[in-house]
Amino acid sequence: MTINHAYLVASGDLRLSANQACWAAQHEMEQHLTNVFEQHGVKLERAHQVNGQGHGFIDSQRMGMDVFRKIPKDAPVVVAEAVWQYSHHVLAGLRAHQGPILTVANWSGQWPGLVGLLNLNGSLTKAGVTYSSLWSKDFSDAFFQEGLTQWVKTGHISHELSHVRALPTLNPDMAALGKRLADELRERQAILGIFDEGCMGMYNAIIDDELLNPMGIYKERLSQSAMVAAMRLVSDEEAQAVRQWLDDRGMQFMTGEDEAADLTDEQILEQLKMYIAAVRIAHEFGCDAIGIQYQQGLKDMSPASDLVEGLLNNPERPPVFNAESGELYAGQALPHFNEVDEGAAVDALITNRVWNSLGFDPSTTLHDLRWGEHYTGEDVDDFVWVFEISGAVPASHLIDGYAGATGYRQPPMYFPLGGSTLAGTCKPGELVWSRIFVENGALYADIGRATALSLPAEETQRRLDATTPQWPILHAVLHGVSRDQMMARHKANHLQVAYAPTAADADKALQAKAAMFQALGIHVHLCGDVTTGG
Repeated sequence: MTINHAYLVASGDLRLSANQACWAAQHEMEQHLTNVFEQHGVKLERAHQVNGQGHGFIDSQRMGMDVFRKIPKDAPVVVAEAVWQYSHHVLAGLRAHQGPILTVANWSGQWPGLVGLLNLNGSLTKAGVTYSSLWSKDFSDAFFQEGLTQWVKTGHISHELSHVRALPTLNPDMAALGKRLADELRERQAILGIFDEGCMGMYNAIIDDELLNPMGIYKERLSQSAMVAAMRLVSDEEAQAVRQWLDDRGMQFMTGEDEAADLTDEQILEQLKMYIAAVRIAHEFGCDAIGIQYQQGLKDMSPASDLVEGLLNNPERPPVFNAESGELYAGQALPHFNEVDEGAAVDALITNRVWNSLGFDPSTTLHDLRWGEHYTGEDVDDFVWVFEISGAVPASHLIDGYAGATGYRQPPMYFPLGGSTLAGTCKPGELVWSRIFVENGALYADIGRATALSLPAEETQRRLDATTPQWPILHAVLHGVSRDQMMARHKANHLQVAYAPTAADADKALQAKAAMFQALGIHVHLCGDVTTGG
């Protein structure tokens, strides 16, 4: 086959403010794509037009269904993404489509287009939809040109994935530890507290009970309206005590007076009421981890949950009490999975148990696989990723901990009622990264090693300014995994990270974690350079 005509669709946000702010970048990308496709003999026809609200995105599931009804079922389709997008806007159409599908993103940190692409790819993988994927800064590089040539000729693109391999023989002690912890989880089952499900159209972030329950993991389905009700029961004095705790440890909040544009003290106190309410609800239902779906609904009722999430993921955090039990989860992290990503939930739960068993700090978080560039200098000559997330990063991951943390107002286009971030630069050190995802009706896990770097302050600021400067950032070099290998293989917008004291400790922890995954029935693959064995 040779493709000479394809339909372009663009999935967008559900929030009008985000679609309007990001449309210029999307429009520019589409113009470049149209020209490049024309050079390859392909007419790229937009399947939906710019609307009267100042953007040309598909902005609802119903709109997506209507758009795909007008596209011939066997026609080639290109999903072009320069922004964060809600995958369920186009999932129904793509799921029923019979022609070749190509997902494309521009290699830019300005808006989370790469993050949106990876979420869509993960959602299509879970849904069993065949697709190809490409990414490029300006669509002129050899990687993109060769991939597009292959797609035009065959309707399919093959990526090089030699970095992925089956789990080999592991260190016997770590293998035994992972097996024991898996047995303990099945014996004493764990509960994930789910404050509403399906955040931001992330179909890939929902794991069915039939896959979770055999591992000993169950969901407590909680409501975000119950969270708001519980927040109303928290006194100003309790919230102020948490604020004082943070102030005493050196965290700085960049506050102002304009509620619409600035972070205010009132927003922070509301967030800290959410923190206290979340811990109390988790205790009430016996949850081992929780996830707050801070988006539609809750975003119009309260400030952002991100400060809350970072506090929960740190063992050293402000104490929360109730009258019957005293301090709740004393001296422990209460793992929080940002945006109710249940793949991250399982990962965080397992990380917590493995790291605690090894005597390591169990602080863990997910990050967006946001963007990256090659960096040369300060003994570094490598591709350095920008891992970045609006919330969930614990202070122990930051340089100088709470004293190195700053609270900025969340960007108004995403967070209308504001709220503080828990921002800072993540400390240098040895990492284990991983991702649990759904494919072919089963759970899979990719796991590998990385090193967090300390880059010069001006380079860190440049990367923040190129992405979202209010959010915490981690400079990461993956061991033995190239940029394009990571993008081609990764089946989610998020990946989980945890630090270990040394490189040898990280190798041990990775093996114990991989062994626990495997003992729970998850299909495990090592990615890149990983030291294993006796």
